Amino acid sequence: MSKIPVAILGATGTVGQKFIVLLQNHPHFEIRELVASPRSAGKPYAEAASWKQDIPVPEDIAGKIVKSLDETLESTILFSGLDSSVAGEAETRFAEAGHFVISNSKNHRMDKDVPLVIPEINPDHFEIIRKQPYKGAIITNSNCSTMFIAMALAPLHKAFGVEAVQATTMQAISGAGYPGVPSIDILGNVVPFIGGEEDKVETEPQKILGTLAGDHIDHAPFPVSAQCTRVPVFDGHTETLSIKLGKKASVDEVKEVLRNFRGMPQEKKLHSAPEFPILVTEQEDRPQPARDIWLQGGMSTVVGRVRECPVLDIKMTILGHNTVRGAAGAAILNAEAMVALGYIS
Repeated sequence: MSKIPVAILGATGTVGQKFIVLLQNHPHFEIRELVASPRSAGKPYAEAASWKQDIPVPEDIAGKIVKSLDETLESTILFSGLDSSVAGEAETRFAEAGHFVISNSKNHRMDKDVPLVIPEINPDHFEIIRKQPYKGAIITNSNCSTMFIAMALAPLHKAFGVEAVQATTMQAISGAGYPGVPSIDILGNVVPFIGGEEDKVETEPQKILGTLAGDHIDHAPFPVSAQCTRVPVFDGHTETLSIKLGKKASVDEVKEVLRNFRGMPQEKKLHSAPEFPILVTEQEDRPQPARDIWLQGGMSTVVGRVRECPVLDIKMTILGHNTVRGAAGAAILNAEAMVALGYIS
């Protein structure tokens, strides 16, 4: 079977570079086009990008000429790592032209007819793209912090019901893109504010865990209270959750539900799907970003310190790789799911 041609929007940025790394030797997708800002357009990729990955720029990518957002593209799937300042209009225009845009940007996440998908949780939400007014479609990933919170909440909401959540995030500097946070602000410090982040964490989980209702999603009704911080860690978002459940459950019951969680990507054995989307650790000092973010190729949510909460019911610490499962890897898994479910051929 011939590979599906894909383009990367925002190809020179942090998320764009991670797309390039993760798509190397992909069995179903081939990078056909690289798209970036006017200052990069017209240059070979290796010259245009300030490459910050752990491997050299792949040979088949280095010499590709970067295209601008104004050019006509031929790829079926467009993976978007565009900055939110330009993503909204550009993604709409490409969807109107017939492309399937799978976006990491915030612009369309809460649109009524745009699915906010984590395929282990809500693959049925893909169906709403049929209500979009485009020849193609727009599909979004969650915010990188929301990703791991939603992964932990989904099986608990299904088994016991979730009534309220208190979340505190400790987010890696790579989540701010390159060059990230100035060293004088982050070294030896914690910054207790990330612009717009708390609103995303407080609203996106309800859409993800909501119910498809024809031309829209009925959001799950539980409230989330979030406090978001930036910490001096390179990769890996650590988060603490306190959860009020609708039905009482023991710590052991909660752990069992989390351990047994599987979804459509595991059932269909999608290329990027982790065998275990949630890993539960019993070590009292884990998870830790320096030791655990690359478990299952960076595509799992690691859960530890599950215990009773004296205010709500259950509390825990969770961890995920913010630029893999929280960004590029999530978009690629969404594309694999859409192919497997017949939305893209």
